[in-house]
Amino acid sequence: MLGRPSILLSRSVSFRPENLGQNAMAMIGNLCFTMFVLGVLIFTIIAATYEPEDPLFRPSTKITNFLTSKSNATFRADDTVVRTGEDFLGVNQTAFSTFINLNDVDVPESADGGSVTESNLDCRGKTDDPVDCTDPDVFHLLMRAAIEKFKDIHFYRFGKPVRGSNDSSCHMAWRFRPKEGKTAAFYKDYRSFVVSRSENCTLDVVSIGDYHSGGNARKRKRKNRAGSDGTPGKLDDGFEKTTPKTEGEPVALPVVGEAVNDALPVVESESSFGNGKYLIYSGGGDRCKSMSHYLWSFMCALGEAQYLNRTLVMDLSICLSKIYTSSGVDEEGKDFRFYFDFEHLKDSASVLDQVQFWSDWKKWHKKDRLSLHLVEDFRITPMKLSGLQDTLIMRTFGSVEPDNYWYRVCEGETESVVQRPWHLVWKSRRLMDIVSAISSRLNWDYDSVHVVRGEKAANREMWPHLAEDTSPEALLSSLQDKIDDGRNLYIATNEPDTSFFNPLKDKYSTHFLHEYKDLWDENSEWYAETAKLNNGNPVEFDGYMRVSVDTEVFLRGKKQVETFNDLTKDCKDGINTCTSSS
Repeated sequence: MLGRPSILLSRSVSFRPENLGQNAMAMIGNLCFTMFVLGVLIFTIIAATYEPEDPLFRPSTKITNFLTSKSNATFRADDTVVRTGEDFLGVNQTAFSTFINLNDVDVPESADGGSVTESNLDCRGKTDDPVDCTDPDVFHLLMRAAIEKFKDIHFYRFGKPVRGSNDSSCHMAWRFRPKEGKTAAFYKDYRSFVVSRSENCTLDVVSIGDYHSGGNARKRKRKNRAGSDGTPGKLDDGFEKTTPKTEGEPVALPVVGEAVNDALPVVESESSFGNGKYLIYSGGGDRCKSMSHYLWSFMCALGEAQYLNRTLVMDLSICLSKIYTSSGVDEEGKDFRFYFDFEHLKDSASVLDQVQFWSDWKKWHKKDRLSLHLVEDFRITPMKLSGLQDTLIMRTFGSVEPDNYWYRVCEGETESVVQRPWHLVWKSRRLMDIVSAISSRLNWDYDSVHVVRGEKAANREMWPHLAEDTSPEALLSSLQDKIDDGRNLYIATNEPDTSFFNPLKDKYSTHFLHEYKDLWDENSEWYAETAKLNNGNPVEFDGYMRVSVDTEVFLRGKKQVETFNDLTKDCKDGINTCTSSS
């Protein structure tokens, strides 16, 4: 009994006024610590469960699960164009020189309203004399005429005019970008100008030809001779340096419309071959898969070659998946250069065609005692191979899928060490030139809509509303608040019968890919150049090429309307698969 009062007294000591402040601080500290622990827990849960939408930025294990089929572990068959290096280039305005406008073009004192008067010349009886295309005043006249005509593009460089097809014609080239351009690329065009001379010596531009009509102004890049200090010569592309320089290193950008030089690289001598170090991937189950699967695996091989500081020996012969062929079967013998920019790849990385490589290896490996190191297990990481001095490292892949996919090499611990060099692989500039030609025929002033139908619209279990949401009536309703009446409207679609969209012609000037088939038919430049790559045999403008061009033209529209973002609430990958981006 005597102890109870003392206990009560001791408990009451903590509530004395002089202790209240300390207790309050302790309670606040405990509360803050609890909130901190709770915040860390929430952040950990989010970080552990978050999955980015873009598969190219997923970890290897995530992209494997995302892009593979549950039945046979192969990549999903896709009908869209693969993203390549130029798609990851940001439109960094500091990378471009200031564009040229009318105020930058000198106006001769005798010029009047865009005309040029030839001085010190008696024009009587000489109105039919040849136009001197090299005259600086004529050069400025042509520049002003081009800038005034093509109002939806920015000009960056003009080439020197040259004589055209007759005495009154001049050809001139220029580099440009569309004003509404969303991609980091330059385009090249060269056109024919018809120039007339009046009785009073005034020169006027009468007309400007179609896209790439000025063939005499098309100059192939050539290297100047090396300097006296041994430095390599710079590329001369035949352009006048009419724009101010920008500070810093120039950014390597695609130039669509230049002559393409994608000849195969060759080894110049026995000694240079013997001193080289090479990597080759052989076999595997990647062949005849979708283009996204092919590129994902190829970029793994290229990344390992760069990590090991070796030349990648690559097979330029591609098997095109049946999802892209008109025959409905896989087709061997397609050339890498049909789809991708091999000139940029060989200029930016060390690569060699495997046919040429094995020919050289057969000639010299015994004589020079060249060694080969065979790797049969994809789990042997590039880090374990970095110290090898053998001339050739050959990775071989078996017949069991998915363990025979090349991209398996880049999974696991390798993922954080070997990076896929996306910036090295660009789309074929021959295909992109077709894209540029279509956009130019529309004067780079059009809007675009992507309409997905086909098998998806027919599968109402997976896409219950797609067919109705992409009907002509629904399209007119959806587009009325997005596209102004009377606009050029490019419709990128997999709908085979384009007459399906005829009701849209009452409001818009509609355009489809098939309207421009002259750009790849037997009389086209594309046809001639691809046939040359194919040993003189004609090349089919296949399904992957079509979807590539169709998609790229769509992306260059000033306004772009997507199927699954703008036209329907159905999910891109089927019912209950919608994400915030689809």
